[in-house]
Amino acid sequence: MAKAKTKFVCQECGTESPKWLGKCPGCNGWNTYVEETETQVKTAGVAAAGLPATKERPRPITSIVGAQEARVDAGGGELNRVLGGGLVPGSLILVGGDPGIGKSTLLLQTSHFLARSGLRVLYVSGEESARQIKMRAERLGAEAETLFVLCETNTDHIFEALDEVRPDVLVVDSIQTVYQPGVTSAPGSVSQVRECTGLFMRIAKQRGVATILVGHVTKEGAIAGPRLLEHMVDTVLYFEGERHNTYRMLRAVKNRFGSTNEIGLFEMVEQGLAEVKNPSELFLSERPLGVAGSTVVASMEGTRPVLVELQALVSPTNFPSPRRMATGVDYNRLNLIIAVLEKRVGLHMQTQDAYLNVAGGVKLDEPAADLGIAVALASSFRDKPTRPEDVVFGEIGLTGEVRGVSRVDQRVNEALKLGFKRVVVPEKSMKQWTPPRGIEVVPVASVRDALNALLP
Repeated sequence: MAKAKTKFVCQECGTESPKWLGKCPGCNGWNTYVEETETQVKTAGVAAAGLPATKERPRPITSIVGAQEARVDAGGGELNRVLGGGLVPGSLILVGGDPGIGKSTLLLQTSHFLARSGLRVLYVSGEESARQIKMRAERLGAEAETLFVLCETNTDHIFEALDEVRPDVLVVDSIQTVYQPGVTSAPGSVSQVRECTGLFMRIAKQRGVATILVGHVTKEGAIAGPRLLEHMVDTVLYFEGERHNTYRMLRAVKNRFGSTNEIGLFEMVEQGLAEVKNPSELFLSERPLGVAGSTVVASMEGTRPVLVELQALVSPTNFPSPRRMATGVDYNRLNLIIAVLEKRVGLHMQTQDAYLNVAGGVKLDEPAADLGIAVALASSFRDKPTRPEDVVFGEIGLTGEVRGVSRVDQRVNEALKLGFKRVVVPEKSMKQWTPPRGIEVVPVASVRDALNALLP
């Protein structure tokens, strides 16, 4: 018999301690230590997964033959866009999101498309029964002969099914429910999540099986378990959206095979998740016209231009210190732009509360949204609306200048396609570029020039 070892493990970061601690020294979390009894079993690990133990020898990098990773169509333009062009064989993908957001629905639809494309897909569920999955599949129309369903949480039994089915794609829903018998801690613990993820990673790399893991999230929205989990996988996707809204957003925060700037938009309908082809129309569908504080800004989400609405509300404060609040943009960026408006333009906002919101739940990270923020704040402060046909974008410097941004042609063409008549762009971005016909392009060099053009 192997000797049992008792220890306390932090469920947030995985820090181990021989005794219980109220506060974790690794992540400073309170009441996160749980007692675990772990038995060292020699058969656990690679041997338990039925994988041969290989020994690599160091080689010069010049002798390694490079190959372009083949992509597999994942069943939709939005999902392919976020993944970087499609599903890569042998990749390990982690999908997280709030309960009920639609993770299982998206993966079942994707599994059905892959199975219809001629691939063998094994869908492993540790949370639902086969009958529940069948009911969802009938509702979604996701029934294919090469889509296999397994309701199991024991990794040994899952590996036996892998040897029997020989799938091209493996879906595990979820990683917190499966367990390795060689580790005596409870499913979902740090030890179990780390060990099971390591086994699935070896299967994906050695057998070339594209593996998708579903991860639970904490109250703060981060994926539950140790932070090591996100470092082990190739791609981390977050499925976001309000439960009372029909629209969902898929965002990549890590991707070894593509960009992390792309987003995918879906709409939850009765038949499952439907793709949103034109996100700009979605974000501008409920835009009020002729209202002070509302401005449309052209932003880039990866390689796709997206027009979103910025809403600002500036009102007198009743407190010695004015309040600032930002949703969808960086709070410090809002304070910086307010300081520029006060110093360079002469807007006295020391006695004004300022609230800024990006309509539609989009998060704007690029500096090109600075000019739109400034225009929305000035419009609300002066109580003068901008023209409904105007679009703005540009980065603002501390001296009040409007700096150039990239991909001006794509932003302007997107505005032209949606029927806008005028666009305000940085003057330095006009070099070596010819504006298209049908839309007026107004170059500006400073914030004051932009406000004079938009709010005369």
